[in-house]
Amino acid sequence: MASAVPIAIGYIPIAIAFGVIARQSGLSFAETVMMSMMVFAGASQFMAVQMATAGALGMEIIFATLVLNFRHFVMSLSLMDRLKHVPPWARGALAFGITDETFAVASMDEKGGNGRIHPLYLAGLIAVAYGSWVFGTVIGVLFAKAIPRAISDSMNIALYAMFIALLIPAVRKRWWAGAVALIGMALNALFGLFLSGGWATVLATVAAAGCGAYLMPKDQSPAPEKRRVERME
Repeated sequence: MASAVPIAIGYIPIAIAFGVIARQSGLSFAETVMMSMMVFAGASQFMAVQMATAGALGMEIIFATLVLNFRHFVMSLSLMDRLKHVPPWARGALAFGITDETFAVASMDEKGGNGRIHPLYLAGLIAVAYGSWVFGTVIGVLFAKAIPRAISDSMNIALYAMFIALLIPAVRKRWWAGAVALIGMALNALFGLFLSGGWATVLATVAAAGCGAYLMPKDQSPAPEKRRVERME
C-alpha cells in the first residue's frame, strides 16, 4: 500500500478533473462515479466523455476504449506469468486493477522471489490506486459547480508528472527503458501529423513496445528452464 502512495497522489487530482469535466459535460452523478468504478482507466474515461458530448454512439465509444486499452492485455499477460502460483479467480480479480501505473510499480517489485509477485503486494497496490481514483472522482463531482473549467483542465498536468516519476527510477536501472520512452514520444508526434490522437497513441505504443523487445537484454527475462537450472545450482 505504501508503494501506491505516489500513484494516489497523481490519481486524485486527475480524477477530480475527470469528475468536474464529466459533470460539466452533462453526465449524472451516478454515471460519472460508476464509470470510474467499472472502467478504471483515466485516458479512456476522458475520451469517452468527449465522444459522448460529441454525439458518438455507444458502440463507437466501446470500440475506441478497447483499442486504446488494448495494451492492458499485454500488461496482464506479463504480470500473470509471475502469478502462476495464484488461483485463477484471484488472478482475475487482480487483473481488473492493472493500469499503466500499477503495472509499472508491480513490474519493479523484486520482493516476491524467483521472478514472482506476492499477490498481497499487488492487492494492496491496486486497492490504494483504485480507491484514490474513485475518491477523487466523487470529490470532483461534488464540487463540479464550484471549480472553474480552466482550473479543472490544468489539473491534467499531474498525469505527466506522475509518468515522469515512474519512469525515472526505471531509467536509472535500465537505459533501454528511457530509449523506449523517447522512441514512443517521437513516433507519437510523427503519427499525430496524419492520424487522430487516439490512433497515433495506439500505433506509437505498439511500435515502441516492439523496439523495447529488441533493445531489452535477453538476460532481463530468463526463460523458466534457465531459472530452474539457476535454482538447482
